[in-house]
Amino acid sequence: MADPILFWSILLDPFDQVRIPFADWVSSGIQWLVTHFRPLFQSVRVPINSLLQGFQQLLVTSPPTLVLGSLTALAWQLAGRQVGFLSFLALSLIGWVGAWEEAMVSLSLVLTAVVVCVLLGIPLGVLCARSDPFEGLLRPLLDAMQTLPVFVYLVPVVMLFGIGEAPGVIATIIYALPPLIRLTNLGIRQVPAEVVEAAHAFGATPNQILWETQIPLAMPTILAGVNQTVLFALGMSVVTSMIAVPGLGLVVLRGLNGLNVGMAATGGLGILLLAIALDRVTQQVGHIDFQRSWYRRGLIGWGWKRWRRWQMSREVESI
Repeated sequence: MADPILFWSILLDPFDQVRIPFADWVSSGIQWLVTHFRPLFQSVRVPINSLLQGFQQLLVTSPPTLVLGSLTALAWQLAGRQVGFLSFLALSLIGWVGAWEEAMVSLSLVLTAVVVCVLLGIPLGVLCARSDPFEGLLRPLLDAMQTLPVFVYLVPVVMLFGIGEAPGVIATIIYALPPLIRLTNLGIRQVPAEVVEAAHAFGATPNQILWETQIPLAMPTILAGVNQTVLFALGMSVVTSMIAVPGLGLVVLRGLNGLNVGMAATGGLGILLLAIALDRVTQQVGHIDFQRSWYRRGLIGWGWKRWRRWQMSREVESI
């Protein structure tokens, strides 16, 4: 070594002499994408924005009593009477504290993100379960999507898609998608090999094995993934208030900026109640007995039993 001082300097502090320009690479890559593919990314906003506007027209512009009754009935039908009553109380309390409209906006954002996540996540999970190389390629990306700080998503999303509701939904989809892919993959891989071999022995095709054997047996795990996606989406919808996404998150952000504890607590309470209602509904959906007909379960089943009893009493009276 010609210069012993430089040698010892590198040996004692190698990070001072050698730097990988990672930040410059990322900035250059994002700028290249913005320059060449911004119209493509902008076009992605169109279907997401259409779906979001549909949910908002349904939930925000309809009378609160009609929305409350419909959501309670849906929760009862999907998850049983107790969860329906719990959802009624949670949504009523949100309305009484003055956060109804913001909660419906947040619910619209979450429903839009979950619909897109289900459409993307379950097929990708199935592909991962059927192809080890594809799973190997996708796993590092899923690790990055789940472990990167949520604020990091916002910078490239704003550069590529701008600000507002649709970019907020896209950031939410990126954050909430990995659990559904992972649990769909896990659920299908956990189907006993003996069951798959038996289906093969009976002459079933790969598609028949997937739709009639693997997916039904993996359904509880897949629905657990949907539950995680719903909760992740609700949490991310709060963070996206930083890019001008309305809803309960914006109420919390305004309370924080103005040091208004009451406003921040109102937004926080709305998020908590909405999370409890969504969590209980999606958890119970995983325990549905699909062997029973849909009209014999939930609210419709309750009405069906009452109607049958009334019909039988009429027959007895006529005799």
